[in-house]
Amino acid sequence: MTCKTCTATSRCRPTCRPRSTKTSKRPLASLRVLGIDPGLTRCGVGIVDVTATRKATLVEVAVIRTPADMPLEQRLLHLGDEIERLLDEHRPDAVALERVFAQHNLRTVMGTAQISGVVLHQAAKRGLVVGLHTPSEVKAAISGYGAADKKQVATMVARVLGLAELPTPADASDALAIAICHAWKRGAAVAGPSGALTPAQGAWLAAERSAGKSAPKRRLAP
Repeated sequence: MTCKTCTATSRCRPTCRPRSTKTSKRPLASLRVLGIDPGLTRCGVGIVDVTATRKATLVEVAVIRTPADMPLEQRLLHLGDEIERLLDEHRPDAVALERVFAQHNLRTVMGTAQISGVVLHQAAKRGLVVGLHTPSEVKAAISGYGAADKKQVATMVARVLGLAELPTPADASDALAIAICHAWKRGAAVAGPSGALTPAQGAWLAAERSAGKSAPKRRLAP
């Protein structure tokens, strides 16, 4: 799942994205989450379907790239258009975004914040609540270790999704990890601004309740 026409250090055309892998059919009672690892030069996006039993399936993964010498407003416009395309094409039930945190590189954190604003705007137009997750929160959810490195995260993402190879570059695997983290931690608890659940979220909640009722109860030792 690496880009076939450019590398992470090349000046790619704004339309250059890695090839994606799509599922043919959406699982019943599943939650579809769009995860985004925000960045101006490389913005990772990953979409997964997750069932109430926590089984995750890959829908699409990509890295949206813009060259550093492109005017800022044009970079944001292109990234916004691509995110809008993904939202309209795949119709996720929720959006998950890496939370902006303080860095020594002010320029980097500013770019991350600007992309985050674009995502929040696009999600709000569709009545979707965006879940914000810190890097350590995502790492802990996907690997059980809040200080996991990039390779460990990618390895666990591939294992959870049943992929034959690690999703690369790191922006892609991070976006998928964010989406999986959000589904596992929030699930049907994420409702739109009106407080109503989407049909998929309602089905997820019903499946979780059903699974809870059918699960054997633990007995305390005397």
